[in-house]
Amino acid sequence: MTHPAAAPTVQRVDARHRYEILVDGRTAGHTAYRDHDDQRVFYHTEIDDAFAGQGLASTLVQQALADVRAAGRRIVPVCPYVAKFLRKHDEFADMADPVTPEVLRWLQTEPAH
Repeated sequence: MTHPAAAPTVQRVDARHRYEILVDGRTAGHTAYRDHDDQRVFYHTEIDDAFAGQGLASTLVQQALADVRAAGRRIVPVCPYVAKFLRKHDEFADMADPVTPEVLRWLQTEPAH
């Protein structure tokens, strides 16, 4: 008897500065961020090839942005995928800040974890 696959779950992993999406308990991908004052700067989103084509990136980013909204923060979409997601989902437009040269410079000086 086969069991239906569990719905993917998204969790914030503060120690790694990212949100991860899990499928059947396995990490299928993540979106990475750095916090800058009241902004959460998203700079990279990645889904493992084994999980490609399942819409996981959209689910991951949507839940990550909802978490940021709940925390009362702003988002800065440096990551091209997050920027594209925002263009298609204007319900998050009110909390998006532009990607500025200052933010990009700050991001380059932040130590990676």
